[in-house]
Amino acid sequence: MRLLMLGGTEFVGHTVTEAALARGWQVTVFHRGRHAPPPGATALRGDRTAPGGLTALEHGTWDAVVDTWSGAPSAVRDTARLLAGRVRTYAYVSSRSVHPFPAPAGLAEDGPLVEASPDDGGDTDYARAKRGGELAALAAFGDHALLARAGLILGPYENIGRLPWWLTRIARGGPVLAPGPRDLPLQYIDARDLAAWLLDAAERGLGGPYNLVSPPGHTTMGELLDTCVRVTGSSAELRWTAPDRILAADIAPWTDLPIWLPPGELHDTLHAADVSKALTAGLRCRPIADTVTATWAWLRTLDGQAPQRADRPRVGLDPQREAEVLRGAA
Repeated sequence: MRLLMLGGTEFVGHTVTEAALARGWQVTVFHRGRHAPPPGATALRGDRTAPGGLTALEHGTWDAVVDTWSGAPSAVRDTARLLAGRVRTYAYVSSRSVHPFPAPAGLAEDGPLVEASPDDGGDTDYARAKRGGELAALAAFGDHALLARAGLILGPYENIGRLPWWLTRIARGGPVLAPGPRDLPLQYIDARDLAAWLLDAAERGLGGPYNLVSPPGHTTMGELLDTCVRVTGSSAELRWTAPDRILAADIAPWTDLPIWLPPGELHDTLHAADVSKALTAGLRCRPIADTVTATWAWLRTLDGQAPQRADRPRVGLDPQREAEVLRGAA
């Protein structure tokens, strides 16, 4: 298989590129040159936001393209149009955010979608950017557009900082503010499982939308944090705290305490999707212990310098604020 990876040097793109190379595929990475692609990939340079930035893609044919773009949809539109007729499958890594908020528990791929345009070339919110990207891929590739609607993505190379924050915080030891309840179900996907499914689907020529996250309750908040303690070998003490107490302390779910959302409609939106279609199409999700262990091993190679996307704010609770809340809970 010949794969064109748009991006390919960070998190999901890097993971997809490595997975394709491991299969013996011929991989071409199109990127801006800010980071080195995995060894073995052919590199093409270009900037999708600049005039003439797609020149390097004007020639060549591939079996599939994987596109993780999350900015202005017009960049997907222009790239998909240029590649139409020279690529069989256009796999666009989208998001479950394309559904209006709040998304009810059990929502499948055929649920309502936000209004968006593939021609939007300016700043737009994340949901409309991703839906616009979907529409752009569909306009150019029709049934051969594969829309992978991911949810929370974890694993090695993460450049948002969610699981890395929990691992480094727990490795530091001491009392840790653990947001309850312990049995709160979580839904996520390891980037390696996302990559494996994308490549399998591209090879089979699948098209259309798929929710790409684990089954609801694949793990729990308790299992996640207990695993972080075990994997890091930390003496940290998890102090489980009720959601109402955390919210009353003006601690923000998802950002101050990454991954965690209190029970309610936001939790249902992020952690209760119907993924039966993807499971039927071969999605397999590894246990949380594998994801945590691999992410910790990767972090330990970085000397504490985990990557951070420039367009995303840093996540994690300030240590002083955490201590204040823990004292108040004592």
